[in-house]
Amino acid sequence: MTEARLRTFVALADTGSVRAAARRLYVTESAVSAAVAALARDLGVPLVRRVGRGVRPTPAGTVYAGYARQVLGLLEEGRAAARGAAAPGRGPLRLAAVTTAADQILPALLASFRARWPEVELALEVGPRRQVWSSLAAHEADLVLAGRPPADVAATVLARRPNELVAVAAPDVAAGFALDRTPWVMREPGSGTRAAADAYLAERDAAPPRLVLGSNGAVIAGAAAGLGAALVSRDAVGAELDAGRLVVVPAPDLPLDRPWHAVGGAVPTATTLLFVRHLLDAPGWTAASGAATAGPTAGSTAGSG
Repeated sequence: MTEARLRTFVALADTGSVRAAARRLYVTESAVSAAVAALARDLGVPLVRRVGRGVRPTPAGTVYAGYARQVLGLLEEGRAAARGAAAPGRGPLRLAAVTTAADQILPALLASFRARWPEVELALEVGPRRQVWSSLAAHEADLVLAGRPPADVAATVLARRPNELVAVAAPDVAAGFALDRTPWVMREPGSGTRAAADAYLAERDAAPPRLVLGSNGAVIAGAAAGLGAALVSRDAVGAELDAGRLVVVPAPDLPLDRPWHAVGGAVPTATTLLFVRHLLDAPGWTAASGAATAGPTAGSTAGSG
C-alpha cells in the first residue's frame, strides 16, 4: 500500500476516468489500472466499478478515498513541517482562501511576503467556504483565510481581521429599496456570504426575488448594473463605493460583523507561522487569543532576500 498507489486511486476517484487519471499523473493508463487493482487486492474489497465509459468508486471506494486524501495530506504536511523546521524561509506554504479574501485581502500580502521571503514555495487554492475547510481537514492546506472555521474541523485560529458585510445597490435601486420587494443578487449555495444573506432574510421573514450568480465579481457587477441589492464584504466593494457605482443600502441591522480568520491546522508549520507573523504586521490583523505565532525564527539559511 504505497503512496503512489494511494495517489493513483485518489486521482481516479476524482476524475472518474483511467485516461484522465493517467494524464494528471503523467503515467500510462495501464499503470493506473494496475495500481488500483493492486490496492484493491491489498484491501480485499473492490474500489471502483465501470459506469458507461468511465469508472466510479464503489461505496467502499468512496469511504477509502476520504482516508487516502487525509493520508496523502498528512504526508505533504509532514514534509512541509520538516522542511520548514530546518529553514522556515525556504519551506512550502499551501494557502487556501475563499474568493473574497483571495481577491481583496491576499494579493498585497502575498506580494510583500514574496518580496521578503522569495524562497518560500507558495501555493494558493481558491474556492467556496466548504472547499477550503475540507482542504484544511484533509491536511491539504497549511493555512486558510476565510470566515469562522466550522466546529467539526480541527483548527487553530491564528489571527483575525475585521470584516463587515453590507448591503449595496446601484443608487437608483437603493433609492427605492424595500427589504421584501427589492431583488437580491446572491452567490451560489456553499458560499459564506450566501449563507449569511439567506440567514439575514430568513430572520426577518423576508422573501424577496433572488438572482443567483456564480462568483463574487458577478454579484458585484450585477448589483452595480441595477439587478438588485447584494450582501457583500465592504472590502470587496471599496472601489465601487468610492466611484458611486454602488451605495450602501440602509437595511435594518446591518452591517454584519463577520471577521476574517487566518486558520492553521492543529500544529501549524514553521513556515505557516512565518506567514502569520508577516500578516500580523499588516493593518487590521490581530493575533488570536492564545495563538502561538512566535515559532522559530528564520535564521541565516532562510533566504530572507
